[in-house]
Amino acid sequence: MLAYHASRDAVPLYAVYALLFADHGLSAGQISSLFVIWSVTAFVAEVPSGAWADTVDRRHLLVVSALIHAAAFAAWTWWPDYAGFALGFVLWGVSGALMSGTFEALLYDDLVVRGESARYPRLIGYARSSALVCTLLAELAAVPLLFAGGYQLVGVASVGMALVQGLLAATLPVTRSARHGRRDPDDDSAGYLAMLRAGLSEASRTPSVRRALLVASVLVGTTAYDEFFPVVADAHGVAATTVPVLVSLATLAQAVGTALAGRTAGMGPRTLAAVVAVGAALISLGVLVHPYAGFVAIALGYGLLNNAMIVAETRLQDSIQGPARATVTSVLGVGEETVALMTYAFVGLGSGLIGVPVAVALVGLPLVAGAVTGHLMLAHRCWPGVCRPGLPQTPRAACTLRRPCVGDPAGAQMRDAGPH
Repeated sequence: MLAYHASRDAVPLYAVYALLFADHGLSAGQISSLFVIWSVTAFVAEVPSGAWADTVDRRHLLVVSALIHAAAFAAWTWWPDYAGFALGFVLWGVSGALMSGTFEALLYDDLVVRGESARYPRLIGYARSSALVCTLLAELAAVPLLFAGGYQLVGVASVGMALVQGLLAATLPVTRSARHGRRDPDDDSAGYLAMLRAGLSEASRTPSVRRALLVASVLVGTTAYDEFFPVVADAHGVAATTVPVLVSLATLAQAVGTALAGRTAGMGPRTLAAVVAVGAALISLGVLVHPYAGFVAIALGYGLLNNAMIVAETRLQDSIQGPARATVTSVLGVGEETVALMTYAFVGLGSGLIGVPVAVALVGLPLVAGAVTGHLMLAHRCWPGVCRPGLPQTPRAACTLRRPCVGDPAGAQMRDAGPH
């Protein structure tokens, strides 16, 4: 599992594709339009691909995703003009949508079958951390590849790594039940439209799922302002050669934060809210002060937020009870993308009036404010019926996971009474 997920980002082209576009005559406007094509494609394909992952063999779908990923880099390598680059981004967007939600659902359902669902935050945290490490290694590898064979060799190596991921996907050691989710693979009635309706219905009508989706979407989407960290450093007058070093501090902290998610997955709603508030505050303060000390604060805050992201995503997986886990998880992807686009628009427009550092600092304020009341979104008061795993076996500790309350002599049924 870890090798498969990490290989996704072991792509040398990541480090130089913007240079590839520019060296083939694309203007800044054309390059920006490519990013828009990429984002829109992923946005449109996210939920439909999630429903597909609840309808077909998920492992096969991950293989298809890797092959399309390889085709995207092949288009860039052997068709290096605007049309080829646009095609590559369309393919990349589709590939990402096919993997998004599918991998998380496959991993979680496999752990449920094995009776080890509590391991999910630790494994997904390790997976994200290993992907970051592979990204850094691939970016370093791009330098000798570029010297040895130019963009062509970098592209060939990237296609090769995508094919390696496809091979790893085909050999994922997962159970048949996890590959097909909670539906019966021999049941013809559990078709695409049925899974799509089931997933969208659970995401919109189940209170615990809806709250978890909202919290995770805002948390993950808002932290998309990390794209502006290099610009913040530049605005403070940091030399171009020093900017990557400062930004790498945030990447390193991100890797550490995600790797520790297994240890922090059990923290309560108030603790989670405190982690988010402190993390966002550190980033907002860090972008405003001296760049070197500031980036230490940014790194610490970014590590905390990434840890909280894994915890929030785990709470979502724990709350899903229907047959369309991948579809619900894909709804999270749409929410994240929506909030991220709003973040980009705010910083992009606000930076012209108040400067990039101040605009980025202001993005953190909704996170701090939301964290203060965030425990109201995650903590529930429930009546006899279903117990929250890992908490004392009392009605007060129960939640909406629809599991029997162990130790309840009356055998009463619980219902969600909403936040308290």
